[in-house]
Amino acid sequence: MELHALTPATEINLRIEAIRTCMASQGIDAILLTDNANIFYTLGRVVNGWTYIPAAGTPIYFIRRPEGLKGDNVCHIHKPELIPAELAKLGYTLPTKLGLELGTTPYLTIERLKAIFPDAEIADASAVMRCMRAVKTDFELDLLRQSGIKHERVYQRIPHLFHTGMSDIELQIEIERVARLEGCLGQFRISGESMELFMANVLAGNNADNPTPYDFAMGGAGLDPSLPVGADGSIITPGMAVMVDANGNFTGYMTDMTRVYSCGELSSEAVKAHQCSIDICRELEKIGRPGTKASDMYARAVEIVRAAGLERHFMGYTQKAGFIGHGVGIEINELPVIAPRSRDILAEHNVLALEPKFVVPGVGAVGIENTYIVTTDGLEKITNSPEEIIDLQ
Repeated sequence: MELHALTPATEINLRIEAIRTCMASQGIDAILLTDNANIFYTLGRVVNGWTYIPAAGTPIYFIRRPEGLKGDNVCHIHKPELIPAELAKLGYTLPTKLGLELGTTPYLTIERLKAIFPDAEIADASAVMRCMRAVKTDFELDLLRQSGIKHERVYQRIPHLFHTGMSDIELQIEIERVARLEGCLGQFRISGESMELFMANVLAGNNADNPTPYDFAMGGAGLDPSLPVGADGSIITPGMAVMVDANGNFTGYMTDMTRVYSCGELSSEAVKAHQCSIDICRELEKIGRPGTKASDMYARAVEIVRAAGLERHFMGYTQKAGFIGHGVGIEINELPVIAPRSRDILAEHNVLALEPKFVVPGVGAVGIENTYIVTTDGLEKITNSPEEIIDLQ
């Protein structure tokens, strides 16, 4: 099997060198990665194993499964305890400061890896990787644009999927079917604890105001207490807003997009709130340039909301989300985070999703979400479905 799959070796080398630059700034001799997202980023495919990146020399891919991968820097092992001996055979000196993914790796695994490298000071490689992955390469941006195009095709078909008497979960299933046929991988990769969701979040009417334990912009009761988020089986009836926030993972890189549909006319307050969401996006598209503070973008959005008198409905009603945007890429929750206390500063080729949303009791959730690339001219939108409320009838 080809080692790097569809990712060119030149692209992998570009990423490795960027990681090394960040490692050097923190005095890290080597990092050992095992998280699926970081394995994919440094190898171009997901394997059961570890990527070892030394400060100098060739990265080594220690692979447990699958068998059959070949390459000069591939080493097949069945347990991580074999890594030091294999490094010695290859002429590598063991690190004195080793980066491990402290933010994502289970405690027992970290303790096991620390025991394998007892003389090494341990640093957090999670921070290094989140920083590196936040700025996309041209290759990654192309994959994200491809996902955006296919994502748009799915949304174009949503009005044709609805029929009178349909429930929210029935509509969601039809949307997911269309997405899979369009090429969606079905994987909704999320970093961090207590974050679970399936391919789409369809919220009809008052279900949008049901609080969820997850750190998402919108909630929903879900179908079962084991996954308390999203569609709850509500029948879509006249006067309801139907918010569709569906997965756009068509290339291993995810776009994020939300659009609102209605069953007949919505209240004037809901229409006003939806237009406010569009207005916020237009404003942030202009100011979202390299060097802009994420907290300043959040503050500008709040100014627009207050001017419209919609604070009570902004980012939830019963329970509010504390952000209006987030980075996207291999995972749906990358850097930067657009929040009031965020320390993130936009950089060229960050990719982020903006989702200024509102909940209007008795109607449901309104507002849009788009995925953008940060450029020197502002935010480039790569999810280009119509943004107005679309009547399903």
